[in-house]
Amino acid sequence: MLELKNVSFEVSGDTAQIEIIKDMNLVIENHKFVVITGPNGGGKSTLAKLIAGIEKPTAGQILFDGVDITEKSITERAKLGVSYAFQQPVRFKGIQVLDLLRIASGQDLTAAAACEYLSEVGLCAKDYINREVNASLSGGELKRIEIATVLARGTSLSVFDEPEAGIDLWGFQNLIQVFERMQKKNAQRSIIIISHQERILNIADEIVVLADGQIREQGPKDKILPDLLGTSSAVDMCHRLQGGV
Repeated sequence: MLELKNVSFEVSGDTAQIEIIKDMNLVIENHKFVVITGPNGGGKSTLAKLIAGIEKPTAGQILFDGVDITEKSITERAKLGVSYAFQQPVRFKGIQVLDLLRIASGQDLTAAAACEYLSEVGLCAKDYINREVNASLSGGELKRIEIATVLARGTSLSVFDEPEAGIDLWGFQNLIQVFERMQKKNAQRSIIIISHQERILNIADEIVVLADGQIREQGPKDKILPDLLGTSSAVDMCHRLQGGV
């Protein structure tokens, strides 16, 4: 279980501190598929980075399976079972895809075993297994390879920051299937996704609506999604999420 207790995060502005996350309390139960959504600038990506350890809260406490991870590094959190997939994947010049999957899994994977993870994300393994993770790969290819590394890690909590970014329509359809398989194959895994996409929202167990650094709504998909989709326009939805109605 992931638990945030009175978590705040501030950055320095030109004249004052700017509060991005405001005294947030959030519980993500084990074995849940949770999508965090809301208007741009509401703090969603910052929240994902706080969970992963990329950023540290300026106040409050973060617990993971009963362990206080508030001050733990990314590496320490990874060892405890937290994975994180960037909105813009990192390029690793000089590292082949096979090496990256081996590092992610913590095992000396055979090429055949590594290929299974690539196939899971819709990549033709023989075309990628010996490729370098560098500028020769498109953003969509990098995103799918990164998701393959998360699959290889097999952690109990996986956090994805807008995984659909940079992926074409075919890749997006495949991505939905990847998440559905992750959900079905490992009942012990919890997944948190930052996304605006209706199709990703539609496969969630729970939806968290975040706006202006605060949780506006949280609950089962069947309760939250109809309300979001029933809004007459995107402008109206953003207005409502910001607290206007």
